[in-house]
Amino acid sequence: MSRLAFAVLCMLAATTATAFGQAYPSRPITIVVPFSAGGPTDTIARIFAERMRVTLGQPVIVENTTGAGGSIGVTRVVRATGDGYTFGIGHVGTHVINGAIYNLPFDLVKDLEPIAVIASNPQILVGRKTLPAQNLAELLVWMKANSGKITFGTSGAGTPSHVSSLALQSRLGVQGQIIPYRGSGPALQDVMAGQIDVLFEQAANAVPQVMGGTVRAFAVTSNERLPATPQVPTTDEAGLPGFYMSIWHAFWAPKGTPKEAIAKLAAAVQAALKEPETKRRLGELGQAIPDASLQTAEGLGAYHKAEIDKWWPLVKAADIKMD
Repeated sequence: MSRLAFAVLCMLAATTATAFGQAYPSRPITIVVPFSAGGPTDTIARIFAERMRVTLGQPVIVENTTGAGGSIGVTRVVRATGDGYTFGIGHVGTHVINGAIYNLPFDLVKDLEPIAVIASNPQILVGRKTLPAQNLAELLVWMKANSGKITFGTSGAGTPSHVSSLALQSRLGVQGQIIPYRGSGPALQDVMAGQIDVLFEQAANAVPQVMGGTVRAFAVTSNERLPATPQVPTTDEAGLPGFYMSIWHAFWAPKGTPKEAIAKLAAAVQAALKEPETKRRLGELGQAIPDASLQTAEGLGAYHKAEIDKWWPLVKAADIKMD
């Protein structure tokens, strides 16, 4: 190819990219939600769809594609055309833990383009009120003295509550009985009834019970206290430094989506997160606003890889497998 021809091709590519950036979006955009309508992930997606529609100037449609712990919906995004008109929402379960427990037909990092982290919901370690421990330090001593007898409730095999339970056992060098439930609701009910000892529960679900005094709260798995439960210390403060597990949500697009589209979608997320109404609605769901550094493609990309590096070894060592 001659230098002149090469130069012409470069000019055409630059012109096409500029035209795309100016024209995009020119038709409705679809957000793929990998869970059923009405759940927390679906609710968060719809909050953003409403606000991003204003910024982008096009309808933003929510499409629920369920199954396999969210992996079917993620597959739908991976196989979509990378034109900026389809992207998906997911969280630490769908985009981190599932990669260690399912034989996925795609690579969670290489086959998706990060857009931005949009919300974060830490867990609260709660226990039955009849436990002899009054705080986390006492709970850790009690666990070490009762290794093999402790009962950990979880919302199912491979869920964040399960992984957090494994992480705590590994950290303390103790053994516990992992009891899987069909969702966090039944597990929390059994903690309230005194049937199991402890449970890592999403703050959005745990806060009402903590405030109502039906469970004992030991720590928030975050480096900041929750405004809704300021009396509950962080794991750093309570004696388990650096023990964090957040059910964070983010947006990803198919591989090859133009950078101009990614930038506009991320900008729409950032605009939404500055809106008082968005903050209010997310706050009602127990969601925290992510740091500004995470509200970008680069921030999500680095954070996503760090979470995989953190959790995959633990999950794989536990040999958690799903059909």
